[in-house]
Amino acid sequence: MRQIPVDTSAATVMVAKPAQPKFKGNTQLIAGHTAQARATLLGVLDNLPADDGKQRTIILGDLAAVEAAAGRPEEACRWANEALDQLSVTWYAVGMDRIRDVRKRLHAWRDEPYVRSLDDRMYGWGTTVSALQR
Repeated sequence: MRQIPVDTSAATVMVAKPAQPKFKGNTQLIAGHTAQARATLLGVLDNLPADDGKQRTIILGDLAAVEAAAGRPEEACRWANEALDQLSVTWYAVGMDRIRDVRKRLHAWRDEPYVRSLDDRMYGWGTTVSALQR
C-alpha cells in the first residue's frame, strides 16, 4: 500500500481545524440531524474570529437552513437576516447563495410577514448587486 505524505506543519493545522466543525455542522444538516447541526454551528459561530466575515455569512446561512429544516421559519428568517447584515459588510456570493437556498426552503411559509420581510430585503440585495454589476 502506498503512503501519502501528510503536511502537519502548524500553518496547515491552524487552517484546517477551524473549518472542520463547520463542515460537520453542514453534514449534520444534510443528514437531517438538526439539533446536532444547530449545536455544532452555534459553537463554530461563537469561536469564529470577528474579522472572518465570509465564514460568518456561511455559518449564519447554515443556521437559517437548520431552522427551516426544523420547521422553525421565523427563526430561520432571523438567521437569514443576520447573514444579510453580514453581507452588507463583507460581500460573498456563496453566502448569498446560502440565503437563496434558505428562502426556497421557506416556500410553505411565503405569506408569513417574517418571510415577506426577508423577501423585501433580498429583493433590495438583488437590485443592489445588479447595479454594481453594470
